Amino acid sequence: MSVSGMKKQLHKASQLLNERLMGAEGTKMDEDFLKMEKTVVVIHSLLAELLSKTTEFLQPNPAYRAKLSMLNTMSRIRGQGKWTGYPQTEGMLGDCMLHYGQELGAASEFGGALTGVGDALQQVAQARDALDVNVKRTFIDPLQDLHNTELKEIRYQLKKLNGRRLDFDYKRRRRGKVPAEEVRRAWDKFVTSKELAESSMFVLLQSDVDQLSRLAALVAALLDFHRNAHRILLGLHGNLQARLTAASNKPERRFRPKKIRSEHNGSVGFYLQPSITSAVSSGEQLTVLPPRPGSPVSCSADSKLVLDQPCCRAMYSFHPNHEGELDFSEGDVIVLTNQVDANWYEGALGGQSGLFPVSYVDVLVPLPLP
Repeated sequence: MSVSGMKKQLHKASQLLNERLMGAEGTKMDEDFLKMEKTVVVIHSLLAELLSKTTEFLQPNPAYRAKLSMLNTMSRIRGQGKWTGYPQTEGMLGDCMLHYGQELGAASEFGGALTGVGDALQQVAQARDALDVNVKRTFIDPLQDLHNTELKEIRYQLKKLNGRRLDFDYKRRRRGKVPAEEVRRAWDKFVTSKELAESSMFVLLQSDVDQLSRLAALVAALLDFHRNAHRILLGLHGNLQARLTAASNKPERRFRPKKIRSEHNGSVGFYLQPSITSAVSSGEQLTVLPPRPGSPVSCSADSKLVLDQPCCRAMYSFHPNHEGELDFSEGDVIVLTNQVDANWYEGALGGQSGLFPVSYVDVLVPLPLP
């Protein structure tokens, strides 16, 4: 710094001390200028906090934000253009559901539903990623640019204006000791700085249309995200309702123990089979009893029961909703009399006859080919 520059800084410091400690009067700005300056200070504070709060709104987890900032900074330093995305909470929940839905498998209704919900949540996470990018492009970046350019320039001009005001007031206070020409030059510089600062503040405060358009862009981005999320979740809700209805209407199934293979003769039967075999071998009379509803029966017992007539065994209970349908319980053996179409049989049980669904029974002896 030159000697004249050092002297000027000393003059400013002297004037400031006189104003703060001795109560010296400095040059007063007009009311309009002070009002604009106060508004600019508010806008500066507003932008700093608004940018921070918007980022927190889009990316709530501070630890992830810090990590993301570091990774993106390192990518820029290395010349890599790859952008690392924020891990959205919907996406993390969707990943969890997808993982366990795949573990349970497609055969599980719950597993299938988990997979569907996981897919939908990942779509919501992608929509939120798009929201991040959209808000950054249309709201955060323009405000950041405003903060870093126009406001920065205005604050610089106000700082320079205050320095020139102090220099002028110091020389005016020492009028007589300071040449009149220096006082006049200090006044001219002060007035020039005031006009520049005032003009810049006026332009900023008249740009309401720009600021409103940025707010409108933020709201439009939010609306677009919520519209997409609503569409995704509405489809998911309909899918889950359909799954729930199907699961509610599914025939009730009862647990049935599996047959085991006999070690004596290789035939298939239940663990009571050896006692039946021993009874036959000892010459005792063996009577085949009709199976009780719900009790498992072997194919051989079924065929003896119906005397080789076309028949089937009920896998589920069926209770008619319409006249002409046959009522039966799981495990009942039904005599087949006719196949109406691909979905319905006609048969008889206990003196009653009627129609019943093909999917409810397991055919033991098929109907003869036409």
